[in-house]
Amino acid sequence: MRCDFADSLLQGYFDGELSGRRAAELERHLRHCAYCATELVDLDLLRDTLQLAQLYEPATDSLRRKIARVGTIATTSTASQPRLWHWLVAAAALLFVAVVLGRLGHGLRGEDYQAELAGEIVNAHVRSLKPGPVTGIASNDERVVKGWLDHGAGFAVPVHNFANAGFALTGGRLDVIEGRAVAVLVYEYNWRPIDVFIWRTREQDSTPRTGTRRDFQWIDWRNGKMEFCAVSDADPADLEQLHKLINGST
Repeated sequence: MRCDFADSLLQGYFDGELSGRRAAELERHLRHCAYCATELVDLDLLRDTLQLAQLYEPATDSLRRKIARVGTIATTSTASQPRLWHWLVAAAALLFVAVVLGRLGHGLRGEDYQAELAGEIVNAHVRSLKPGPVTGIASNDERVVKGWLDHGAGFAVPVHNFANAGFALTGGRLDVIEGRAVAVLVYEYNWRPIDVFIWRTREQDSTPRTGTRRDFQWIDWRNGKMEFCAVSDADPADLEQLHKLINGST
């Protein structure tokens, strides 16, 4: 069953056309609507593909000759032949889409993009630390947290409790980063909260990238068609240890 938001607000939110009030309303809705969250993730994946792919391809000499022949056919054909022209145009459009999708996951993110993404994630982490209601689940039971997140995020979230290593699972929540719905695992290490943001990706696995923003440390990596970003004011070595634990369990 489609959600009313998918028809009325979701596309406008994705395009940045909603007012602040309506955008906030939809963000609250995304926290508990798996359908809209999944739709938003799919839109975002397509947008990233188009932005990161190198779309321009110079035409080869053979392709130029073929196009010239098609133009000749179109101007000298009988009444039934324009249909062939339409089919050729459609085939060219499909070829263009195939090139774009074929490059999905192969575009490299620039440092500016990574810094912007990390900035949004750090901001989301800071918001979660402020007093006030947060839509999520508080539990150290892996199955309970996974069931709640899988339903809300619309994909299978890898959930593990590393309490024996000092990283105790305390719950999870949903958030919105760059317009995409993401799952968040919440850990506690030496009384410091650590958020691990998780979303689907089609990009290849990557080694961890680290940084600092607003006195918070972050570490980002991709593994198994998932992207992870852990953020906290904990020591960078602690985040690296959590990264290894998560990577070894996925």
